[in-house]
Amino acid sequence: MEPLKSTLTLVLILLTAILLIGCSKPTSESLDSFASCLNENGAVMYGAYWCGHCQSQKEIFGTSFAKVNYVECTEDEQACNDAGITGYPTWKFADGTSLPGAQQFSTLAGKTGCKMP
Repeated sequence: MEPLKSTLTLVLILLTAILLIGCSKPTSESLDSFASCLNENGAVMYGAYWCGHCQSQKEIFGTSFAKVNYVECTEDEQACNDAGITGYPTWKFADGTSLPGAQQFSTLAGKTGCKMP
């Protein structure tokens, strides 16, 4: 019974470590790098200051959002109309595709080839 107990303890320790690593908050350096990469690879977020989902998207980037190519549609309606934006936020990519709504880093990374923070 003792080997089973040791094995279970080891498994629990490993699972805890995996969860902690997976749930750790990205550093500002990794977020800056990710945001810059999105910009360099043609990702653009279209939004509006009053949009709650846009605010949530900005918050996950923190101060690194300043490095994201962002178009404020209340200030540049023409750019948003030209891009065919009908809801906020909308992400557009260099390949011509777009994704409506707030996106997870994994989705943005997959669309641009950028390394996740």
